[in-house]
Formats: sequence, structure tokens, C-alpha cells
Amino acid sequence: MRAGPLPHRDETDTERLDRNLIELLQEVRVVQTGVQVLFAFLLTVPFSSRFDEITGFQRGAYFAALVGTAAASVLLIAPTSVHRILFRRGQKEYMVELSNRLAMGGLVALAIAMIAAMLLVSDVMFGMAVAIVVGVVTALAFGLVWAGVPLRRRRAIARHEPKGRP
Repeated sequence: MRAGPLPHRDETDTERLDRNLIELLQEVRVVQTGVQVLFAFLLTVPFSSRFDEITGFQRGAYFAALVGTAAASVLLIAPTSVHRILFRRGQKEYMVELSNRLAMGGLVALAIAMIAAMLLVSDVMFGMAVAIVVGVVTALAFGLVWAGVPLRRRRAIARHEPKGRP
């Protein structure tokens, strides 16, 4: 995969915005399922018979996972709401820009929730030392795969783009 100028698309600004919004909503749709499953699981945990026995650390990890999942739900569902409320109001560029920011925030919240869930489960199963290692490895994996790899590619592309191109 070589970095270089992006291929030119023969589309109008309106067509580009339409495509960008459709792609973004499709991406969010994929992530929402995982968030909903995690959130549903987390909502059942306090009702299990052993929940009263968890440590303060585990309670904190659980709450971080719950809040992160709720935040991810809010942020990842918001683009649909924005689209519905601003539908046919000539605000497509605004919707794409705002929805992109909301989706990025939702992904960060989801990563936090999943790291916290991994901390909780590994601490219950194996103890604090293993939980910390698992939490750090999980955080590094999210950072590398979700941010590091695409940002590295983005920088490589930027080095080969003509000056003045966004």
C-alpha cells in the first residue's frame, strides 16, 4: 500500500456530502450493535448474586464501563437524531461534520467502556495484577488499531498530497 494522492472522484459537493453521510451512518450502525450488547450485559450485572461481594476497584471498573457504554450510546445514536431533526433543511455539511465528531467521541467512550469491562472481568477471574496487565494491553490495542494505524497512514498520505489540499 503506497501513500500517494487520493484518486479523484467525479462527484459534486452535494454528492460527496450524501456519500459521506451514508458511509458515516453505516459505520455507526455497525458499532451500535456492539455497544447495545455490552450495555445490556452491564445492566444485568448488579442483579447477580455475587455483585455485593465485589471490591471497590471492581465497583469502579464496573461503573466506568457502564458510564462509558452509556456515553457511547448517546454519542453513536446522536448522528441519527441529528439527521432526522435537520432532514431537508440544507444542513448536510453541518450534519456530516457534527456526526463525524460525535462518532469519534462515541468510539473513544466505547474503548474506555471495553477497557473497564476487561479490567473488571480479569480482576474477578485472576486478581489485580493480571487485571492491570490486561487493562494496559487492551488500552494499547485500542490505541494502536483504532488510532495509531490509521493516523500513521493519514500522515503518510499527507506527505504526498499537493499543498493546499485538505
